[in-house]
Amino acid sequence: PFDFFDWVARVLPGPIITFGIDAMIDTMLFLGIDVAESAKTAERAIAIIVFLGVGVVAGMLFIFIMKKIDVRPSPRTGILLGMIIGIPMIGISIAISQSPVNPFISFIWLTVLFLAWGILFCQIGTSHLDRLPGRELKTDEDVTIERISRREFLVSAGAVSAAITLIGAGLGAVLAKSERREEESVSQDEVFETSPDHLFPNRDDPTVPAPGTRPEYTPVKDHYKVFIRSKPSEIPVEGYVLPITGLVDNPLSLTLDDIRNNYTSRDQYVTLSCISGRIATTLISTTLWTGVSLQDILADAVVRDRARYLLISSEDGFHEAVSINLIASDERIMLCYAWDGSTLPIGHGFPLRIWIPDRYGMKQPKWITSIEVSDKEEPGYWVKRDWDEVAWVKTTSVIDMVAVDSIIENGDQRLIPIGGIAFSGARGISKVEVRVDSGGWQEAQLRAPLSETTWVIWRYDWPFEAGQHTFEVRCREGDGTPQIEKYSDIRPNGATGIHRVEEDI
Repeated sequence: PFDFFDWVARVLPGPIITFGIDAMIDTMLFLGIDVAESAKTAERAIAIIVFLGVGVVAGMLFIFIMKKIDVRPSPRTGILLGMIIGIPMIGISIAISQSPVNPFISFIWLTVLFLAWGILFCQIGTSHLDRLPGRELKTDEDVTIERISRREFLVSAGAVSAAITLIGAGLGAVLAKSERREEESVSQDEVFETSPDHLFPNRDDPTVPAPGTRPEYTPVKDHYKVFIRSKPSEIPVEGYVLPITGLVDNPLSLTLDDIRNNYTSRDQYVTLSCISGRIATTLISTTLWTGVSLQDILADAVVRDRARYLLISSEDGFHEAVSINLIASDERIMLCYAWDGSTLPIGHGFPLRIWIPDRYGMKQPKWITSIEVSDKEEPGYWVKRDWDEVAWVKTTSVIDMVAVDSIIENGDQRLIPIGGIAFSGARGISKVEVRVDSGGWQEAQLRAPLSETTWVIWRYDWPFEAGQHTFEVRCREGDGTPQIEKYSDIRPNGATGIHRVEEDI
């Protein structure tokens, strides 16, 4: 079901895809479900539902046609149904699947599953047809028919489709897992360690985050994930080569070891955010990135004068164009191969991904397989789907917690800690202000950031007042530029607006 869903996502027009994504995220937010943790699970559930729906509708249409031409569904027609549905589905799966399972094995078990589904579906249809008005159907077989209602037919057909789908998905997962074990045992020898000591550069800062504020440094397992397929791409490290071609005098073919060993590595604490995140989104995270400056690699490739863009392609079909002038102006732009001191995780882009300061994640390919130097720009994957071409990070500030259970006694005063984050890409944060019940704006304390490219943790200790209260937050960039307070939706270039929360204290 996931391969079919990924194929549908490729061929449908961009507005339909983005509408579906928006609808899913809006529903999750309405239900109070964490988007960063559950979005991919929800997407996979939708993939199964869509696949089931297609199977049931196609099967019902097939049985209806059989009835019209006076042919009773039988095991033979079931095999025909399985072939009609199975052949294109199997073709799609083999064409776009990145499962480590041998394609021939996939072909065999998928064929068996679709044929079994067709036969079972037609058996249910045979029982159901005698409840439908119409002329007597031709048959060469003696058939004992149990009469069932339309509702029972739909339930039975759906159950059969669901069972076959889950069996197929489960078997595929087992086969993939068994073959992946060997790859993982090999890849362990390739693990790259930088051994971060986690003595963060701001460890001596006196400002302590308010209780309930999100962690300043995101564990890799909690870092948000967004990718255009229902599953992340898997690229074996053995045999991996990054070609850099096009308008260069010295084309390169770089292995991961070439990149790690032949260029000066650089570490950068980075906050990355998703353009589809609403105000106060959880699609934002901070970790330590390790890689090499793209300037160094392009210097070795000897880029020609008329070159203007890098056309970067990914294993999952994603692609993006990056300006060479932008790279020349910022040595921090890197090809990243490690997070948090260890090999870049598969789910986050192994073996290579790019990082570009001040840009949303939609402009930053993962699972990079090739780089072409060109004099022409080609619209990126999401740009073709009506998202912004620049994807400049919008300044934002968020209230993570009004810590009503952590009241501070300060003489005669009782203070409630309020805390959260503020972020403006690589432009810094100079001020955060909090307002209560539409009163005056009060300046919050700022904790020194991990780097100039991470979020800032802020804190404000508010004098306690019982009752229902509304809290709001805003911030200014490093040069004093105010956060945009007017609300705007995420499309096409990211959400803006003031975050507010209500608390009954």
